[in-house]
This record gives sequence, structure tokens and C-alpha cells, in this order.
Amino acid sequence: MDCRAGSPEQFRDFKKDEFEADWIKVAECRFGQVYQVKIKLWREQYALKSFDTTLCADNFYSMKPPLLHLNLKTSNILLDDHLHVKISDFGLIHWEEGMSKKVFVERLTARGNISYIPPETFTQSPDSPGTTFDVYSFGIVMWEIMTQQKPYAGCSVTTVLLQVSQAKRPCLEMIADQRPHECDQMISIMKQCWDQNPLMRPQFSDTVRKTETLNDVLKIPGPSHCHKNGDMGQKSYPWLVSPEHKITLPETPDLPSDGRHKNDGILSLLFKKDFSSFRHSVRREHACTEFSGQKSLLHYTVASRDSESVKHVLSLGAEVNCTTARGHTPLIIAVLQRFHDIVSLLLEHGADANQGDEDQWTPIHFAAQNDDDKSARLLLDKGAVADAQEKDGWMPLHLACQNGHETVVRLLLSRLSEEAVVEREKVRGRTPLHLASCYGHLNIVKLLLVHGADPNGTDHSLSTALHLSAEQGHNRVVRQLLNSGANSDNLDSKGFTALHLAALKGHTGICRQLLSHKANPNNQTLQGWTPMHLAALRGHEAVVVQLEGQGGCVNSKGQNGWTPLHLACHHSEPEVVAKLLSARADPNITEDSEGWTPLHVACTSVSFPCVLHLISHHADVNAVNSGKKTPLHLAAQHGCVPIVKALLLNGADGNLQDSSGHRALNVAQCCEKWEIVQLLENEC
Repeated sequence: MDCRAGSPEQFRDFKKDEFEADWIKVAECRFGQVYQVKIKLWREQYALKSFDTTLCADNFYSMKPPLLHLNLKTSNILLDDHLHVKISDFGLIHWEEGMSKKVFVERLTARGNISYIPPETFTQSPDSPGTTFDVYSFGIVMWEIMTQQKPYAGCSVTTVLLQVSQAKRPCLEMIADQRPHECDQMISIMKQCWDQNPLMRPQFSDTVRKTETLNDVLKIPGPSHCHKNGDMGQKSYPWLVSPEHKITLPETPDLPSDGRHKNDGILSLLFKKDFSSFRHSVRREHACTEFSGQKSLLHYTVASRDSESVKHVLSLGAEVNCTTARGHTPLIIAVLQRFHDIVSLLLEHGADANQGDEDQWTPIHFAAQNDDDKSARLLLDKGAVADAQEKDGWMPLHLACQNGHETVVRLLLSRLSEEAVVEREKVRGRTPLHLASCYGHLNIVKLLLVHGADPNGTDHSLSTALHLSAEQGHNRVVRQLLNSGANSDNLDSKGFTALHLAALKGHTGICRQLLSHKANPNNQTLQGWTPMHLAALRGHEAVVVQLEGQGGCVNSKGQNGWTPLHLACHHSEPEVVAKLLSARADPNITEDSEGWTPLHVACTSVSFPCVLHLISHHADVNAVNSGKKTPLHLAAQHGCVPIVKALLLNGADGNLQDSSGHRALNVAQCCEKWEIVQLLENEC
């Protein structure tokens, strides 16, 4: 066993007798076993993987040449209880001198690594894999983390090979639109890592430096820290799926740890939690002192959590509604920290329950965002306005619905009118029902509907709650909205129905629900796209089958006359192509702008499986577009030998000329596709 010891650069070998005898097997596969073991010297537990030595070469694990993983994928990235990353399966895949690329790829494919293999591996170059191999794999891993999806999901090995060879990568559109702008820099790093040219990929050291810098900017919280950047109520890593509305936390006063300055000496007693000495030492003049950021002694005393000290400072004449530079009152600090006894104390001493900060966030906004129903009740009982709006029009109810705080929602609904329940925030015009539906909070959706929420209410983009829940894949919320009278055919500002959005995202169950409630499968967006187009575009063959079974037209023409079959061929989705053709999609239908058939499109996209499906369904191999180009012209231009062979074997005429008088042979010569030139010369 090899293991890091000491600094990150050091490795050491362990002998079997350095482990305690009770090895516990926790997993087994055909490549080896995983045991829970304990090292005698360190008395710490580790996971140890032992390999079947018949599958490993003698030079199983070496630092010279540089250590390559060659098996980097999300399933080999492990997290401990503190979310520290551990990379597993080092050395399971290795390159041997003189090994053929074919054997190497077979080993990689056998491990399920096809989606993580860089394009140069598929070439006949004898060069051995270098560090850029792992850099490419890391780029794919970054995409998985940012989308929470599997790359090339549902694609065959052949399709992935063709797409990667043609510089096609996992779809960037699957990365959430609502994200901090710093994530765009992360996407840029990802795209550099998976560059088609290995020489253009960055070194891992550069990538680490850049990503660590971004982590500082993004302030991604750890598992045991308070949520930063205003992402209260959002668990884990909120930047992956950004909430609708973020805030900046009130600054909790930092207490100095020494008495370097005269006034800091008072604060030091709070820091040391020497509250008795603090109350004995503090004077009336201290209660009126202003510290950095316009913080008062009362702010610091509230932050210390000692209610007796708070009471004492108030008795010395401290202003109970004093504010920091950002408008935060002592009451806001107490609410944020859930110091309920101090919240009650401040309210009894005249704290204004409706005094907001610089963004007009009142204490009850913070309580609602923080899932603090006790503070919310205390505030409401002291006159807090339940439907108070901050600068963007958000009420506490909006915040509680967004974050799924059901107890707070129930409390607020008991104090609100029906008019407030349908109130829109200003930025997107979304109601509490929109927010609860978007985030899948079923019980809150039910509560809002009972209290008069309109299931067909629209936001500024004319989206209903049904649009949002269908797009996000919340099946039970969709069912509840439909049963409560939501119209399945409402159009948003782009002409999308809920069915369009569910089809685009591949939510088969939601599509089934919508269709059973009479959703029109042939509604067209402003660009002319039907749900069938969008499902074909994204490769969701199950949705295509479902739509066709409920009356969806497989030959419907959208923008520029493109059919679902054109789109599926353009995006190299052979499974969808097969389903469409089986459902009687016309393989020879032409789009409107240049007269391309699906076969023209498939040849341009270099999708060999799509070409085979089309030919097997009698696609015309000699069809010409408006420029008189045949599929053979396009295949020759893009240099795909298998496609050229398939076309020729099925009757493609190499003597046909395009509008410039060129045959496919001339095109191949101009594009320097010499293997195809030889092939066409032999045919002619």
C-alpha cells in the first residue's frame, strides 16, 4: 500500500504487519476489495484497496515518470466527514511502454471511463498519455459538479467517441443560469482543461491556484460554519443552485481580545465573558461611545449573549434603536443570532420591531429567512408588520416560502390578508406560490393554495407556478397545482408551456402528468418549437416516445423549417433519431432555408450512428440541398471515412456536382482529406 505521510509531496510504503489484524471488508468488485483498516502506529482508520495482482503490471505504482491517475472521475473522488477530498484508484489504470492505444482504450472503457477520455487517446499517435490526460478528465468532473448531471448521459460509446473526437463537449446550457458571476471564471477554467489541443490545457498547479482564488471570492461555506454571502437557510453549497434572493448578513461585532485602547478594555471583558467585571466597570459614557462602523456598546453587548449585561447597558441610557453604518439595530443582531431572551428584552425596552436596515430588511425579514418562528412570533406580538417589504418588494412570506420554512409560513399566513398572499416581489414579479413551487416545497404550496393563492398567477415573464415546478422537476408540486386548477397550456413570454419546459429538461413523469391533464403536445413557442423539438434537441428519447404516443407530431416544422429529426441529427442524438424514425418521421423532409434533409445535417455533424439509422429508413443518399450539395459532398468535407463508406455502399453517386461544379472528390482534395480522396478515386 502507498500512502501520503507528512507533506503532500511525500509517499511511503506500508507493510501488512503495520496494520492491526482485524481488516473489515466493506466493498468488493472484480478488480479487488476495499477494507477498513487501522494503522498501529497512528491508531487511525483508513480505507485500503487491494487489487487482483493478475490485473496489474510489475511497475504498478511509480513516481517516475510523473504520477498519472488515468482514472479520474467523480466516482473516484471521495469525501470524508469534514468534506475533505480523497482521490481513490490511483494506479488501477496505467500505461506500459509499447502498449497499443487500442488495448489502452479497452482498459479505460472496461472501467466505465469513456466520458473522461481525452480525444488524443483515440488517435493512432504512439505518444504515451501525459499529465494533460488527467487535466482533461478534471474538466469533465468540473462540469459534473456544476450541473449535477452525468456527461453524455444515455449516449453509446460510439457516440461519445465521435463527439469527443469532433471537439464536442457536454452541454454548457445545463449549468444553472442563476449563478454568481465568478462561476463564469470557473467555466472558463473548465473549458481550458478540456481543450481539444493537449498543449493548450493548463497545468494542474495553475488550475489549483485559480480555483482556490475563486473559492475565496465565492466564500463557499464549510459544513460547520455559518452560511456566508447572505445564503441563510440554504444548506450545503448554495452557489450550485442559487436562491432567488440573497442578502448580506448584518455584521456581528468582533470583540477585541486585549485592552490596547481605553474603550477596548471594556469590550475585552465581553470577549473574555467576564460579565460580572464588565457590569462593574461600564459607565454611562461608555453606553454612548461609538466604535468602528458606527457600532455601539449595545451592539457588542447583544453579541455577547449575556442578557444581564444587555439590561445593564440599557439602564445606563443606551439608545435601543441605534444603528450601525449599514443600518443594523441591536434587535436585528439578536434576531439573527436567535437570542430569544434578548429579543424579548429589547422589545420590552422599546426596540422598534419595524426598523429596517439600509436595504429595508426589518427584523421579521431576518427571522423568516432564518427559520426562526419564535423570534417571528415575538416580533409580531410587538407590532411587527407581517407584510413589510424590503427594497426589492420581498415580504417575509416570500423568504420563508423560498427556503421551505413551513412553520414560519403558517405563522405569517395567520397574520396576513389574502391580498398579501398574492403579492409580487419587484424584480421578477414572483408571488410566494411561484417561489414555493420553484423550490419544490409541497406542503407550503398546499398552504398557499388554501389561503387564496392563484395557481394561474404570472410573474413578469408570464411564467406560472406550474411553469417553474415543471422545469425544476417537482412532480408532486406539479400534481398539486394541476389538481388545484392550474392551466397546463398557459404560455410564458416566449411561448413556452409547462410541457415545453418539462420536455426540454427530460422530466418524463411530469410530461405524463401534463398530457393526462390535456396539455397540447403540439403547442409551438414563438420560434415555432414544439415539446417534441425540445426533447429531441436534448436527447430525451423517452419523452419523445411519450409525446408521440399522445399525438405529438414528429414532422412538425419549427424555426427555419427544422423538424425534431433535423435537431436530433444536428446534436448527434442517435437514440432519438431511431425513435423518431420508428414513429414515421420523414427521413427526406427538407428544412426551409437551404433545403437540407436530416441526412445532410447528420453528415455535417459527423454522426455516423445517425447516418446509419437514416439510411436504414430509406433516406435519399443523393438528395441535394439548395447549393446542390449531396450528403456525400458534406461527408467528404468533414473527413469522416465511415460515413463516406456507408453512403457509397448504399448508392451515393460520387459524380454528382454541386452548384460550383465540384464533385465529392474535389471537395475532399480541397479539404486535404487524403484517405477519402483515395476512397473516392477508387470508386470513380
